[in-house]
Amino acid sequence: MGVPALFRWLSNKYPKIVSPVIEEQAQVVDGEEIPIDITRPNPNGEEQDNLYLDMNGIVHPCTHPEGKPPPADEQEMMMEIYKYTDRVVNMVRPRKLLMIAIDGVAPRAKMNQQRARRFRAAQEAKENDQKKEELHKMLAQQHATKTGEQLLREEVVQKTWDSNVITPGTPFMDILAASLRYWIAYKLNTDPGWENLKIIISDATVPGEGEHKIMNFVRSQRASPNHDPNTRHVIYGLDADLIMLGLGTHEPYFRVLREDVFAQDSRPRGCRLCGQTGHKAEECIGRPKEKSGEFDEKQHAAPLKPFIWLHVAVLREYLAVELRVPQQPFPFDLERALDDWVFMCFFVGNDFLPHLPSLDIRENGIDTLIAIWRDNLPAMGSYLTKDGSVELKNAQIILQGLAKQEDAIFARRRQADERKQANEKRRKEQDAARNEERAQKRRRSSPQRDLTAGDRSRGGAGEPAPPMELITPGRGHLNKETRELTHSMVINRGAVYRANMENKSAAAVLKSRLMKGNQNAGDSETPATNGEDVSSELPEQTSPGVLGKRKADMAEQEVTEAGTPGRDSPLPVPPVAEKPKQDEAQEDTVKLWEPGYADRYYEQKFGVDPKDLEFRHQVAREYAIGLCWVLRYYFQGCPSWTWYYPRHYAPFAADFVDIADMDVQFEKGTIFKPFEQLMGVLPAASNHALPKVFHPLMENPDSEIIDFYPEDFPLDLNGKKFAWQGVILLPFIDETRLLNAMAKVYPLLTEDEKSRNSHGQEVLLLSDRNPLYQDLVANFYSKKPGPAQYPLKEDVSGGLAGIVERSDTYIPHSSLVSPLEAHGMPGVDDDRSLTVLYTIPKTSHVHKSMLLRGVKLPTPMLDSNDIRATQTRSQNSGRSFGGAPFQGRGRGGRMNYSSDRPNPFAAHLDPKFNSGPQGGPGGPGGAPMVPPGWVPPGQGYGGYARGPPPPPRGGMSHQYPPQHPPQHGYQQPGDYYGQQNNQYNQGGQYNNGHQSGYGQQDYRGGRGGNRGGRGRGGGGQNRDHYSHNQGGGGYNRY
Repeated sequence: MGVPALFRWLSNKYPKIVSPVIEEQAQVVDGEEIPIDITRPNPNGEEQDNLYLDMNGIVHPCTHPEGKPPPADEQEMMMEIYKYTDRVVNMVRPRKLLMIAIDGVAPRAKMNQQRARRFRAAQEAKENDQKKEELHKMLAQQHATKTGEQLLREEVVQKTWDSNVITPGTPFMDILAASLRYWIAYKLNTDPGWENLKIIISDATVPGEGEHKIMNFVRSQRASPNHDPNTRHVIYGLDADLIMLGLGTHEPYFRVLREDVFAQDSRPRGCRLCGQTGHKAEECIGRPKEKSGEFDEKQHAAPLKPFIWLHVAVLREYLAVELRVPQQPFPFDLERALDDWVFMCFFVGNDFLPHLPSLDIRENGIDTLIAIWRDNLPAMGSYLTKDGSVELKNAQIILQGLAKQEDAIFARRRQADERKQANEKRRKEQDAARNEERAQKRRRSSPQRDLTAGDRSRGGAGEPAPPMELITPGRGHLNKETRELTHSMVINRGAVYRANMENKSAAAVLKSRLMKGNQNAGDSETPATNGEDVSSELPEQTSPGVLGKRKADMAEQEVTEAGTPGRDSPLPVPPVAEKPKQDEAQEDTVKLWEPGYADRYYEQKFGVDPKDLEFRHQVAREYAIGLCWVLRYYFQGCPSWTWYYPRHYAPFAADFVDIADMDVQFEKGTIFKPFEQLMGVLPAASNHALPKVFHPLMENPDSEIIDFYPEDFPLDLNGKKFAWQGVILLPFIDETRLLNAMAKVYPLLTEDEKSRNSHGQEVLLLSDRNPLYQDLVANFYSKKPGPAQYPLKEDVSGGLAGIVERSDTYIPHSSLVSPLEAHGMPGVDDDRSLTVLYTIPKTSHVHKSMLLRGVKLPTPMLDSNDIRATQTRSQNSGRSFGGAPFQGRGRGGRMNYSSDRPNPFAAHLDPKFNSGPQGGPGGPGGAPMVPPGWVPPGQGYGGYARGPPPPPRGGMSHQYPPQHPPQHGYQQPGDYYGQQNNQYNQGGQYNNGHQSGYGQQDYRGGRGGNRGGRGRGGGGQNRDHYSHNQGGGGYNRY
């Protein structure tokens, strides 16, 4: 799921959900490696039944890895995939089933994201290839200048391997499927630990995303009357949505296995100059690396990345405490509450919808929604969801509560950004001062070294300094004078860097960076590949801590998509995190923190008249349909293969009006064929993955669909800092036009190409020692064969339900031919494995959100201290922007029908609802519709631990000056939300102006602020029904 920081957020908030994997290592005896015996007990202390591999999470890092040279060809890629898969199986040791699922044709809703990622990946690969070409030419010229010899022939620089071929329908995916079938059969013949396993392979010919095909399988087995409710499941993958899918199965024994992507932060970093560990750059003397063995063949291999468990059962414990609302007027149902929690996570990010502008995982957006949910659950009378369907009337209440807080969220976000920028500026100034002080000390101790050129390059007077010659380490021992100069240059590297970069081309810059540590290019690890943060050697660069966090966040993005292309060149080019210059950064013209932002947002992002309110509501309705689609997809399977959200941006929470009246229905639609998906998601630069008959459609200027394949496309940073966080603005595919254009060339396909363009079926493999083997052989290969479609006998199959068919491509006891004999993978003369076609059983009823009978819940892992801490946090977290949503003013409306002027944005509410006056429950005018005796949860300080609250929009405090009415611009009528209003209130006094997002606050809000004291935030806006308390309203929690 598209929430890069979700795993980090979860593991920080719920620390006991994560534990390290205990992994047994292979032993080497007399130079021979002894394989791991997985028939022995699991060293993690608990046996697992089923292992599911979201295979794209293995294929991508194995084919274009980060931190080491990429495989030379596709055969080496397959070997890397075998090694990685074997390692995962060895650490989990499943006893019953292994399922390997590769992404097939995705729903149309996912193709929009796939298209954006693949276009961006192709563009980055093209840019990298151009840089490598320029660098290679410059190195050749340098060689000719130094030696006086011209290269006899120009060496061809190998281009970056196109990771876009990891898409259904390409020849690479055919090779992958065939290689996996061979390897599984080989393991079943040779590895005793695999003898009793049943292996299901769902390759790219089977439609659906890998993780969702796995979930369909789990749901189908739960529907079987013979299913063991205490089955222990493990799913491997790097996608954050695996956690949500695990919760959605309602299987209590569920784990997610993944690499510890943050482990690299703690491993030793090498010297930036020579790439070796054990010393810092300022201590480097340029000594060459000592070889271990004649050819350095005995050097220690890079340590393997550790793995971690995420225990879904422990996460269920935490959420059982956090989601329990005191004195709830209807029975607490943990399974329903868990579904609500998963649904609320979708608002923060998913692969099918852009997240709402006011929600960000790094700003605790999920906590904000949970606080609203807790405060309103008694009044809603039921949960948000039911068995994968959204209760839209309750969703409206949650969105209305969020709408009330949007203004404060945007204001606080701006304050946080300004604080961050100020801190970064201060750090840079401090670093520059320290560097200058060190440089002066060095000059005093070495007066013969004149660095005035560097001083001038820092902004002093004079002409640009001529380039300074850099010392190249690694050419033997250096004398004392050279060491001192090298040390001085390291200390004053900012000045040296700027002097050397003066008037150089981009390729020359890259060359200079490369030459710093390229003497060890033959080593397996270089400064560029050992995880070193190169930002520290570049002036005006993102700080190491910020860059490290960004890299970790990017590592959490879905690896099943082409992200960072692999490097495939004999010349290792270190990846450099580039920060755009200030004058090149996109200006944020929407300015969500200023009045009128809603007008500017829709005018600039959607290109519509700011006064067109109906358009905003239409976008919100489309988004609401998307929320229904996503929830059903996660809990019941794909509801429609053709639906998609037709916008690049999300609406505001305040734009969701009358969605409770919507009747959301989906048509199943027709699944795209593999070539149709390829034509829909690949750029023209990747057309080599398609049959040549389709190339003119992507390249010919006269093609009827040439507009689908732009070479250049805009990237909207949308208020973000880095390109990977921006919005890629590609035209949406018109399905009718695409299919009509392709239909004209379909007759030109070869038979092999037609086969690649068809949908396939899962296969089931097992060894002749499996109890199921004899039963299937007797049915399919005896003199009197049984039915062609044979239902599995679950007492024989070990509880596996489904229907199997004979495979026409399998011949019993034939020879197994290896496609990788050159890499030491032999064939098998007598193949004793069995391969049959497998069909996941269909269910006639919806998947119920419930525990199954006979389940024995896991032993609780939380102690009393954990429970108390979680209870306290659940009452206080998520309230940084104003607390409960029913009362108070905001862009979402008052939600108060005692007002003398109706709010058009509250038209969806029950007219009988009376929230009372704005002063809160203590004032006259009615009471909220909550059961008698219900007490709102405590508020505490509302999450202000990390900074002061936003300043009040009107009124005085000791910390913030009074705000003045803004200049004219984007002014709208008073009941127009999210826009500027003439009615401004100073000091919390009564104002007769009509309600608006930035308009008046009544006298009760002003009094509430005054009672809160004239300290931090006193006199703030009255934004919730706690305004009569001495907290001073929604903002003022101190």
